[in-house]
Formats: sequence, C-alpha cells, structure tokens
Amino acid sequence: MGRITTRRRVTRIRGDGHIVQRPDTLAVEEPLEIRVGGQSLVVTMRTPGNDVELAAGFLVSEGVLAGADDLVTARYCAGADADGTNTYNVLDLVLAPHVPPPAPELARSFTTTSACGVCGKDSIDAISIRSSFTVADDPLTVDVATLLTFPGLLRDHQNVFDKTGGLHAAALFDGRTGEPVVVREDVGRHNAVDKVIGWALTQGLLPLRGHILQVSGRASFELVQKAVMAGIPMLSAVSAPSSLAADLADDTGLTLVGFVRGDSLVAYTRPDRLSTNSIESLASPDPS
Repeated sequence: MGRITTRRRVTRIRGDGHIVQRPDTLAVEEPLEIRVGGQSLVVTMRTPGNDVELAAGFLVSEGVLAGADDLVTARYCAGADADGTNTYNVLDLVLAPHVPPPAPELARSFTTTSACGVCGKDSIDAISIRSSFTVADDPLTVDVATLLTFPGLLRDHQNVFDKTGGLHAAALFDGRTGEPVVVREDVGRHNAVDKVIGWALTQGLLPLRGHILQVSGRASFELVQKAVMAGIPMLSAVSAPSSLAADLADDTGLTLVGFVRGDSLVAYTRPDRLSTNSIESLASPDPS
C-alpha cells in the first residue's frame, strides 16, 4: 500500500479494565500542494495515491478543465523531507494553450468552500453558469433495486477501509449495466469524488452522461456541484443531503438520492429517473 497506510502501536482498553497493546493500521493523511503552470493554487489534505486524478478532478469541479485535451502533463516537483527524500506532495499541472489559467481568487474560494461551506442562491446560479455540461436532459433511468445494491458494491471495493476503517469512498456506476466503473478512497469525501472525476477526465469520458455517482457518506452542496460539473445526472448517498445540496440538484436537474440503505431510499429531486420495475415484479404473485 505504500504511504496509503501506516502502522502505529495502540492501547485497546475494554470496559472491564482489560488492556491490550498491539499494532494498528491507520490511513495516511498528508498535504498535497497543487500547482498550475508552476504557480501554487491550493493545498489540500489527502490520502496519497491517484494524485493526478485528484488534481484533475478538482479543476473539473472548479470549471477549469472540461476534457482530456485540456490537460497536457502533470508531474511531481521536489518536495523533500528532513532526510532529503521526495515526499511527492507537490504536483504541477500544465494546461493546454487554449485553456485559460485558474482565476487568482480560486484558491481563496476553495479555502472558503472546503472549510465553511457556501450558501445562497448566488452560489447555485454560479454553478449553473460555470458548468460546461448540462444534466437536466440526461435520459438516464435506473431501477431502484439496482440502485440499492450500489452501497454494498462500493463497500466491497473499499480495500483500504478494510484495513483502517477510516476512509471515505466514491464510485462511478454505469447506469445501463449497474456495474462499477471506478472506485476511489480518501480521508476526504470530496477528494474521493475528485479522484473519480479526474480518472474519468483522463480517460476522455466527460461528460459522464448515463452514470451514477455513489458516495459513502452524506451529500453536501460541494458533492452535487462536482457531479454537475462532470455531467453526472445522478448522485446517490448512504446518508442525508444538506438543504443546499437539494436546492442545487433541483435547480440543475440532477437526481439526488439519500439514505440508500437496505431496502429503501429517499429521492429528493427528479424521482422520474427511478424505476421500480424489478421491485414490482418481485412483489407480484406467481401466476402459476
């Protein structure tokens, strides 16, 4: 796993006073400085791995990138620790000549949204204006029974979570087949989504029409924003959405589904994309 996980000696104490010392596995959290054309843009805390996807996905979410041709190269810069070993915590991206550089205020905006959240109709309008894609007209239809399997399939692919119990995950599912396309893990749920979207960008798959984004936690405004900016028509979460997430989903025509657990879910917007054919067939009596 490399620097994705690390070992640490811990003390486990039970309520009956029994004490055991043993090694434990933790998810690694380290800073990543993202540069564009040699200029520092943001520093984000993440689990090392798939850093190019993370950086590319972040730039898709912020309206800088919209296709594989927009990104020329990405390379690690010197970022040595006390022993002189490269930490691989500084990544520099080179954009294609036709792509305008990120606005200087992007770094300040990112700090605000990641730390404090954003609110208000102005924020929703800004996403609608900045997005290169539209999701409102996507003809995607997903059977509810299929959608209910996604959290379990996502969990089955969380290899690092099995070792640490401390990572978020995001997955992209094909709406036609119900099969997982890509799964990514990270200490930050936003980072996990950025890695999924960044992967799709590098594969030339944007916009992600006909796909579903499944996340392991709640659905925030930022996650709906990232889905819309990547052209994903449906966001499914195992927990609740925020009010502003639902407002943005409603405004952009994205299907937002929460509490996807067991045998039920809650559709907050665009339930017309959800079909109950298989559930109805399972519930129907056998004619024989």
